[in-house]
Amino acid sequence: MQDKDTGIRLGFTFWISLGWIVLVVFSAATVGWWAIPEPDKMDWDNLSARPGMIADEAILQDIGDTKKSPCTHWLGTDTMGRDLASRIVYGSRISLSVGLIAPMIGLLIGGLIGCLAGFYRGLLESIIVAIMDVILAFPGLVLLLAVTFYLGASLQNLIVSLGFLTIPIFCRVARAKTLALSGLEFVQAARLTGAGDMTILFREIIPNVIVPVAIYGLLVVAFMIMAEGALSFLGLGIPPPSPSWGGMIAEGREVLDESPHVSMIPAAIMCLTVVSFNLIGDSLRNYFERGKSQL
Repeated sequence: MQDKDTGIRLGFTFWISLGWIVLVVFSAATVGWWAIPEPDKMDWDNLSARPGMIADEAILQDIGDTKKSPCTHWLGTDTMGRDLASRIVYGSRISLSVGLIAPMIGLLIGGLIGCLAGFYRGLLESIIVAIMDVILAFPGLVLLLAVTFYLGASLQNLIVSLGFLTIPIFCRVARAKTLALSGLEFVQAARLTGAGDMTILFREIIPNVIVPVAIYGLLVVAFMIMAEGALSFLGLGIPPPSPSWGGMIAEGREVLDESPHVSMIPAAIMCLTVVSFNLIGDSLRNYFERGKSQL
């Protein structure tokens, strides 16, 4: 697709990455309609089965039943005989929920606070910057440990905790963009027309800040997906039996020598998703930056 005004084209990697993200989101949204095993259904006859294993194949041959269609584990099974394909697709719901909702919390709160700090400056800016520095200096892992210990491990607690930790990141980006915009001609023109501070902030500043901050948010989405995987690997994520990509990777470390696919397949899916979000964010950032430079 090519922009007629600037002649800038979104690259091939952008569309490939977008296609992968659409596939993951579509799968997560429609998995309830698929004819696949439940993510917590155990097949004790096929523990850590290799990809493509047909469940109960040997049993069906012994009893001479050729009419019954056995279940095929397309991506194999984990250490408890649960279908990996099913757990990966159901686990994408958790990874996408954490990856999308947590940055949204940080974007809404941190973005607004950053705009206020960059627009009003003075004492308000100093207080906001000091608070954001304190949050950034506080070890995030300690906060997650405290939340897990006192409130318990749950999807809601994990999303809120990670969202809180992203507030300073978005605040800094929004503040920097607001500082750059505050002295431009269109803002001064709005002041000369008698527009108030709130009118200028919500009509002139925030609409021009939201696009670069949202594009930066795509990179944070990728980081949040990795963070959820790392926390699940450490036992601070979603408790079992709920499937999550990080939890699946952690469960497969016990049989990494004999059945590496138990960990490697969900790790590959997570890697592709993270890389896709990064590539989409980089492509959009370059697209808008080159577009502005040619205006």
